[in-house]
Formats: sequence, structure tokens, C-alpha cells
Amino acid sequence: MNVLELARMEESEICMDIITEGKNFQNEQGFTQWTDDYPNIDTIRNDIQNTKGYVLKMDHKIAGYMCVDFEGEPAYADIQGEWRAKKPYAVIHRMAFKKEYRGLGLADVAFMLIEKLCIQKGIYYIRVDTDFSNKLMQHILKKNGFETCGKIFFQGSEKIAFDKFI
Repeated sequence: MNVLELARMEESEICMDIITEGKNFQNEQGFTQWTDDYPNIDTIRNDIQNTKGYVLKMDHKIAGYMCVDFEGEPAYADIQGEWRAKKPYAVIHRMAFKKEYRGLGLADVAFMLIEKLCIQKGIYYIRVDTDFSNKLMQHILKKNGFETCGKIFFQGSEKIAFDKFI
């Protein structure tokens, strides 16, 4: 059974290990979206402390980590292009999965569970961004119904902006 739950502070090192594996996976794919400085353990702890850090558990074991933020993203205010709505939205950042769980379709599961979480909170609109070089995430986003809206500048570089109505 797959569940999405708030990460606990005592899980922060596990979450950071997942992010590190994600950084390595990006490097294996021939690009760098996440740097040595970002995301770091303080980023993860801040997510958890502010109830934005979530773990995806598969059969009670942590398989993935992501930030789901219901407070918006300031960088999204300046978009080259146009968001399809201005209403309240959730933002997904820092989605990564343990190496042994890759290829099982967990990104699709994560998006489905995030959508359920959003609906529980009365939010029916999601925004996300990714690097131009992250073709795999672009594919996953499009496969999960996200549409390209333009470009934003986040964490020191231009990113492709996507959104989705739930």
C-alpha cells in the first residue's frame, strides 16, 4: 500500500539521502538541476518544520520525498508566459525516489496522492517547475496532465513552468 504522509524530523536524514540519490541520478542522466548547495539538509529540515515535507511510503517503507507547499512560490509571480489560473495553488518541489524504487511508476502514484491531499485541503490547482534539461520529469509531468505555461527563474536558473487543474 502506498501512502503520502508528513515527514518527521527524525526522518530528515533519510529524506536527505533520497535527495542525494536524486542528485546522483540527475548526474547519471547528464544534467545538474540540484547542486551541492541545494537542496541540502537545512532545506529538508525547513520543509519538515513548516509541514511541507512529505514522504511517500510503499509497504510502510520510505520510498520517496517531496515538498508540497500550500503557501505559494514567490518566484512564480514573475513568469515569462502565463499561468492558467490565479487561484490558490499547491507547489511541488524536490520530488525524488530511492534508487531501488525507480521505474515502478511511483511518480505517478505520488502525483495521484498529492492531488488527493490537495482536494482534502480545498485546493484544485497545482504548479510545478523543472529544468529544461530534465526531460524525464517533463515527460512525467505531461503524462500526469500538467501543461506548460512558460518560464520562471528559480534557484539561480530558468525553469519550465507547468500547472494542472485537479
